[in-house]
Amino acid sequence: MSREIVITGLGVVSPLGIGREAFWEQFQAGQSGIRPITAFDTSALEVKFGGQIVDFDPKLYVRPRKSLKVMSREIQMGFAAADLALVDAGLTAGSVEPDRFGVVFGSDMIYADMHDLESTYRRCSASGHFDFEKWGTAAMEELYPLWLLKLLPNMAASHIAIAHDARGPNNSIVLGDVSSMLAIAEAASVIERGWADVMITGGTGCRLDPTAIVARCEHDLSHRNDDAERASRPFDRNRDGLVNGEGAGSIVLESLEHAVKRGAHIHARLLAITARHEPVRGQQPLTGSGLRAAIRGSLMKSGLETRDLGHVNAHGLSTVAMDRVEASAIAAELGSVPVTAPKGSLGHLGAGGGTVELVASVLGLAEGVVPPTLNYETPDPDCPVNVVHGSPLSGRPRTAMKVNFAATGQAAAMVIAAAE
Repeated sequence: MSREIVITGLGVVSPLGIGREAFWEQFQAGQSGIRPITAFDTSALEVKFGGQIVDFDPKLYVRPRKSLKVMSREIQMGFAAADLALVDAGLTAGSVEPDRFGVVFGSDMIYADMHDLESTYRRCSASGHFDFEKWGTAAMEELYPLWLLKLLPNMAASHIAIAHDARGPNNSIVLGDVSSMLAIAEAASVIERGWADVMITGGTGCRLDPTAIVARCEHDLSHRNDDAERASRPFDRNRDGLVNGEGAGSIVLESLEHAVKRGAHIHARLLAITARHEPVRGQQPLTGSGLRAAIRGSLMKSGLETRDLGHVNAHGLSTVAMDRVEASAIAAELGSVPVTAPKGSLGHLGAGGGTVELVASVLGLAEGVVPPTLNYETPDPDCPVNVVHGSPLSGRPRTAMKVNFAATGQAAAMVIAAAE
């Protein structure tokens, strides 16, 4: 990169804790954030557990308070993660020139909250039948006039920018599991081009909303209701599906020059980030070609050799098919480089997962360890990767590659190094 870019702030809202300290304490201790869902009645669902955040109070972070009326849970979590990242970076109001300060954030499609729709739906229902002709009138009278603002994926970036007077480049990325990685890529590109000095970036997602669960169905989920903490098992031979979760992660990217000038603490250096895509036709399964290309491209841009790479922070979805594709791609490009998969502890946080998982590697590099993968017990011959499990791995080069990829073919790979 023509301008060296560093990470100076970390913010996490996750099932393992809120704030980087709480998150890291639980993560490295081998705790699981997956638990029975208590946010709503799960009696009609086959799967009754997930990576639910139980102690998140948006009032502690969102300002002005009236903004809560137009924020879905995803937007609230994204705002909070960004706020935590800025505090961690030591950035206060007026400390960055507004026009040189921007936001790029990743989001999922945001589903309507059942609480918002319930009264409207009931007015249109009679004797078990739904009357579509009543919907327009009921919606106009029952729904909060600005209700739609809660569902726009660009609102996380908008609220963050307004609250922190970030008037520089602003964008939102909505590409499923790769959203936050691509948001980081664009934010880094903005700094590299000289358009900004500081960027808030990351992603937020909630796969535990009841409407989202119904829309996505439950066929690809783990059904271990009697053993929820052990349900997410990336690359393990006995995995039976992914685990839904919720969360948001944010990082502050900064040009090295700007960070040094203000005396910032540097968490890590961003060496390279690459995005690629594998065309998906009909029902054809992924081959991993897009992921392999992203890994190759990122490693080449970083200037590192495979032997210089300390570990890979994998997507590790915990489904049979996707884990096989990912493991084969990693093994083909990087050989036996150690692999860790945070979804074993967190579940699948949607668009928020990439950044939350990245934070685990950033904190691991600072302490010279590779965090282990929770619930990895039995190697799968079809997943030929060197999974770190049982205890943290030390003595590795203080560099890492974070990868994410989606069933729609998008893939991204990022290389970071510990601060010197």
